[in-house]
Amino acid sequence: KTDAGLYTCDIGTDVAKSKVSVQEKPTEVTKQLEDKTSPAGQDISLSCELSKADVNIRWYKDGKAIRKSQKYDLQQEGTRAVLTIRDSTVKDS
Repeated sequence: KTDAGLYTCDIGTDVAKSKVSVQEKPTEVTKQLEDKTSPAGQDISLSCELSKADVNIRWYKDGKAIRKSQKYDLQQEGTRAVLTIRDSTVKDS
């Protein structure tokens, strides 16, 4: 059900009309990523929280898109997005 539409106030001899449109609030990051330090060879998980669930999220490293692979696991559960870097190396810094 939506609140958008044409609303009228009818007093019999006159009518007032108003068109209402409701815009969705933009999604925001509610919990930022935290810096991590880890010994080489360990998995590293980065997570952030969003103001809405099921938002299309893209992860990047140094401006290049990260895709799900043997190296990277991308998960999203509700408002939480998680990137896991598997078997980390110095090159992952």
